[in-house]
Parts: sequence; C-alpha cells; structure tokens
Amino acid sequence: MRAAGDAESERVTVGGMAKKFEYATVPLLVHATKQILDNWGQDGWELVQVVPGPNPENLVAYLKREVAS
Repeated sequence: MRAAGDAESERVTVGGMAKKFEYATVPLLVHATKQILDNWGQDGWELVQVVPGPNPENLVAYLKREVAS
C-alpha cells in the first residue's frame, strides 16, 4: 500500500527501561502529504522530520515507531 525505504532499528534506554524503535523514510507528494502521513500514523508511526526531496515536488519524511522488546 505504501512505498517506503528500509526500516532500521535502534534501542534507547529511558528510566532504566530499554525501548526499541524502528525507522522508515517515506517519499511525500506535496498534493497528498496529509493522507500519506495519516496512513502511516494509523500504523503507529510518528513523524520525526521532513526534508526536501530530490525535486521541488517531493519531500522526504523520517518516521519512527516503538517496537516490542
């Protein structure tokens, strides 16, 4: 349903408890940005950052979500 880059994982320790996150990069089309981000958000992904893409019509979103330890 979505085109995405490879997800990566990272472990973060908060208050003595280790949390593990996975990350994804997602191309965003300026005319469908909200719809794309809403779809990822429904699957538990949180937006970290949006940066310019390879051309003015595109942006790239960096997303993360917590995974079970």
